[in-house]
Amino acid sequence: MNSPLSSKNLRLFSKSVACKCLVLVGIALFYRAMVLSYSPRNALSSSSLLGRARYMSDSSLTGGVRTDKFLEVPQIVWGLNNQKIAFARACLTARTMNRTLLLPSLSASLFYKEVDKLRPIPFDKVFQFERFNSLCSGFVRLARFSDVRNRTQVFDLEKGSGRRWTVERDLEQLKQSARNESIDESEVIRVIGKNPFLWHDHWPVKDYAKVFECMVVVDEIAREADKVVMKIREAGEKEARTKLESKTEIPGPVPFVAVHMRIEIDWMIHCNKLEQRKKVSEICSSKREIVERVGNISGLKTPTVLYLAVADSLLEEKEEDSSVLTGWRDGLIPFEKKKLGVKEEIYGKYSYLIQSAIDYEVCLRADVFVGNSFSTFSSLIVLERTQKAIRLGVRSSCDDGENKWRSYAYNLAGESEGVPRRWMTNMTDSSLEAISYGSNSVSCSSG
Repeated sequence: MNSPLSSKNLRLFSKSVACKCLVLVGIALFYRAMVLSYSPRNALSSSSLLGRARYMSDSSLTGGVRTDKFLEVPQIVWGLNNQKIAFARACLTARTMNRTLLLPSLSASLFYKEVDKLRPIPFDKVFQFERFNSLCSGFVRLARFSDVRNRTQVFDLEKGSGRRWTVERDLEQLKQSARNESIDESEVIRVIGKNPFLWHDHWPVKDYAKVFECMVVVDEIAREADKVVMKIREAGEKEARTKLESKTEIPGPVPFVAVHMRIEIDWMIHCNKLEQRKKVSEICSSKREIVERVGNISGLKTPTVLYLAVADSLLEEKEEDSSVLTGWRDGLIPFEKKKLGVKEEIYGKYSYLIQSAIDYEVCLRADVFVGNSFSTFSSLIVLERTQKAIRLGVRSSCDDGENKWRSYAYNLAGESEGVPRRWMTNMTDSSLEAISYGSNSVSCSSG
């Protein structure tokens, strides 16, 4: 007969054997799963998973944008706003390829026909670098060349040109470059060929608008624009008191309207040729037409100060009839850089690009803006003013009233005779073509 101690030992032994069996079964199931995972049927998915795991471990990501793979683009040229578009297009190209854009050089001068005379200026001398990355976090990203570890790992991607290089071919090149492992392994893809402004456009307006929103000018430019706006308002109030023959205070600030007048000789030659090519007649506007249409804008209080953003060549006109300051109706008080006393004091200290950036900021801050729908300068200002209006809940300027951020196109007839057309950017457009090259199909709605 077994003792109680022997019975207890038997029970413990039985439990130990059961546990060992369970462990062996678990190990067998694990190895079976491993074998199945490497079967031909699952080989592709396993490889993809491993690839994704390696990608996540090897790549540094910031908000979904790779920070260890870069895109380099040629120096960006032409006028300020063409350069802004070219920069945004380069950013969106980098986004398509899931790469960080290396800080490009802008051009301080306008010798776009003679590339060897272009004076490069770093992007962060015009726009805030850190602020850009903060505002555009997770969408696009900039990096400095010092962030590149190995400059020898560069792949040159040549952009095609000519009529055979279609939008479809260009997009396919981008996709193939992103899919091709040997190309994608390169730390830097360097785009060679034409200026990014001339690259094909594959992105909707809202994507460009997001990039533009992140492009905040450096503090020095913002301060200079503040000074100009202050002088405009002060000069307007002083002139208003003189005209009213009164020393009393003007009730409230004098409204400030910015008018981007394109009537200089080289523009008139360009727009006349454009009208012939496009077979339209609403691109060029004479000084007389601009004066008449601006004067007929409804809701303008009297007095109103006008800031005329014009080419410097027009500031030297000797004859009174040709001066941009004459012909305006009573109650509209016109000023330009020279009359304000800021042409040399503020603008004269800077290169062409910085001068344009100051003027852009001044026009952007106006109570009302009036421009030409075939001017890139005017079109980008209206785009940014449309974004500001949308943030206030205003998606249409079709109704009469003092809507903040109102804009008009003086080259297009409005709803009644002699008035300019109300203008908001259509934020639903599938490309930036209307802004890059101008359009006469503008409306008072953001889409």
